Amino acid sequence: MTPGSPYDGSHCFGRWEPSSFPDRSPGGSAHAASVAAMDLAELTTLRLGGPARAVIDATTEEHLVEAVRVADEAGDTVLVVAGGSNLVVADEGLDGTVVRVLTRGVTVDADACSGAMVTVAAGEPWDAFVARTVDEGWVGVEALSGIPGSTGATPIQNVGAYGQEVSQTIASVRAYDRYDRRIRTFAAADCGFGYRHSRFKAEPQRHVVLTVTFQLALGDLGAPVAYGELARTLGVEVGGRAPARAVRDTVLGLRRGKGMVLDADDHDTWSAGSFFTNPLLTPEQAAALPAGAPRFEQPDGSVKTSAAWLIDHAGFAKGHGNAHVSLSTKHTLALTNRGGASTAELLDLAREIRDGVQAAYGIRLVNEPVLVGCSL
Repeated sequence: MTPGSPYDGSHCFGRWEPSSFPDRSPGGSAHAASVAAMDLAELTTLRLGGPARAVIDATTEEHLVEAVRVADEAGDTVLVVAGGSNLVVADEGLDGTVVRVLTRGVTVDADACSGAMVTVAAGEPWDAFVARTVDEGWVGVEALSGIPGSTGATPIQNVGAYGQEVSQTIASVRAYDRYDRRIRTFAAADCGFGYRHSRFKAEPQRHVVLTVTFQLALGDLGAPVAYGELARTLGVEVGGRAPARAVRDTVLGLRRGKGMVLDADDHDTWSAGSFFTNPLLTPEQAAALPAGAPRFEQPDGSVKTSAAWLIDHAGFAKGHGNAHVSLSTKHTLALTNRGGASTAELLDLAREIRDGVQAAYGIRLVNEPVLVGCSL
């Protein structure tokens, strides 16, 4: 069989029955809790998605690997979900089983020369880990504060924000290789990192991330600030440094102002974060944009522009949509569930925006979240 497609921390595989997995007691080497059925809306930050036949909670690495192995051998459909922050699930849901990655653990090896080598289980909530790095004086991910989801998801998308990317501090990634049916460790140089890209995203059917090891400097000052808005708010020059705690607090404030910090009472945060990636253009395409369009030259010769700018200037203002789905009232890059929405309505809005930007500028936006059982 050919294993299925990827995740947020979320993979969709072939299908298996929960009963095919060996029963493990809490005192055994692995432990799982099974739920007969659950709407995937309960497991995603968009709060959208139909039912899954069953949900399995994988609290140990052993159980996670075995669940995937059994799924592959049985040719069954399984969706592996961690934080659910980068998923758009069809209204029809999944005729299969969801495996939730709930593994936990942080192992630290630190010295004054090499900094801190910190290995984090895939199921650890990302922002809780970032908060700990600031508390411990580990430097290098403080500008990635407030991003929802799991640590194991971060290398897949090469998660980045406010001038930092996880690839800048990842030393290695351990993953279960579903093709070779073995656990492998990839050094950072072998991860194929690029803008919102990695070898794990390039081969979405192959790997399940188990742990991520970060190499972080030690100190009170954050890494050099590489993002203009963040530098201005901190009162430093681009390339300057500020206390890591101030960087974290400032990033959280900026993200809250854009509806990008989860808040159950704020429908602007009922989203999958940035719905479209920032386009990478040829120099000729970039030159054809209006004079005021953002342009950021990349090391490979391409030019990055802002998806949010394109959306706004194509006529889609904050709040564009209807009573069920709309662009965030704080940020044009987030598509939000205003309550009572369906996935079909969200995708209709996404198509309207994508097609409108293409008509205005000849640039086709690409969705960032993983689509399960649906498409644009």
